[in-house]
Amino acid sequence: MAKPDESALRVRPGCVTPAPPPELIARLSNRRRSLSRQQTVEGILRGDRAILAQAITLIESSRTADRALAEQIVEDCLPHSGRSIRVGITGVPGAGKSSLIEKLGAYLTGKNDAGEPGQKVAVLAIDPSSRVSGGSILGDKTRMQSLASSEMAFIRPSPSRGSLGGVAQRTREAMLLCEAAGYRNILVETVGVGQSETAVHEMVDFFLLITLTGAGDELQGMKRGVMELADLIAVNKADGANLAAAERARNEAENALHYFPRPPNGWTPRAIACSAQTGMGIVELWNYVLEHAGLTKTNGWFSVNRLNQTRRWMHEIIEQGLKQRFESHPTIRRRMETLERDVEEGRITSFHAARTLLDIYSDPKLSDAR
Repeated sequence: MAKPDESALRVRPGCVTPAPPPELIARLSNRRRSLSRQQTVEGILRGDRAILAQAITLIESSRTADRALAEQIVEDCLPHSGRSIRVGITGVPGAGKSSLIEKLGAYLTGKNDAGEPGQKVAVLAIDPSSRVSGGSILGDKTRMQSLASSEMAFIRPSPSRGSLGGVAQRTREAMLLCEAAGYRNILVETVGVGQSETAVHEMVDFFLLITLTGAGDELQGMKRGVMELADLIAVNKADGANLAAAERARNEAENALHYFPRPPNGWTPRAIACSAQTGMGIVELWNYVLEHAGLTKTNGWFSVNRLNQTRRWMHEIIEQGLKQRFESHPTIRRRMETLERDVEEGRITSFHAARTLLDIYSDPKLSDAR
């Protein structure tokens, strides 16, 4: 039998990633599992990008065996993590998030004025998911080809699969592995912008909102959602004939920030104009990230925020685990369909059905009594 074509897994710009054939999934899974836990951890710690990519694929897997190994790998890498700056990046559609990230990544990975080597950068680009296959639709790696070719950069597009805020379910674990691999700058690009996108704010140190001229209506809609969480607003595409309009948009955004309460970390949010095309404002942008990190580390907020995020992460894992166990419980699965039909036909309320299922889950002996 001919080998299945592995090109079936490649993401093409503007295309939905097709679901690979089962025999290919099995073959790639066996290849992944050919590395032991120790070999995988050692590969991550020495910065092997191929092994890092395999490990992230492992933590994104829904297979029980893969999840068990993935958790062990994350535990082993945990002592080597935490020494990065985590930046969440979101923005209105068409704002040029990927282009700006590529320009920022090129600046960070390039040599500085003293001729010293650049810094390693990991980009975790959260792609929208196809509702059919669950695969990535856009394929951010294909839109950052220049940065992807750098040995100092690691780019990982992952499907959001409907996860809250467009943040992939395993993004936190992926960040830890990237940190263990020596990446000191972690950039998390989210799907889009909206109320639910605030989920990314719960896992990063610095929150960047990218907008553009003519986005007044979008900014107005963000005021009680994303905008008030932003540490910095970057008005992109400030070049050519659009430069004056971008500066006006920057002033509008900065004025709008004054209406929000000052963040408890002592930082004063601000707005800048920048251009992913010309590179204008990129250095200023990163200097603000460093200034924010310096301030919060000095006043202790950096550590407090990380601890709070870790605690919330634990509670999210508990919630996800309980939901998974509840939905896979054989008695619950057996009664669910009947109760759903009763609710749809108006025989019982949603509250009564939910309470019945929760009671059965707590005490399966109640199943026969109901």
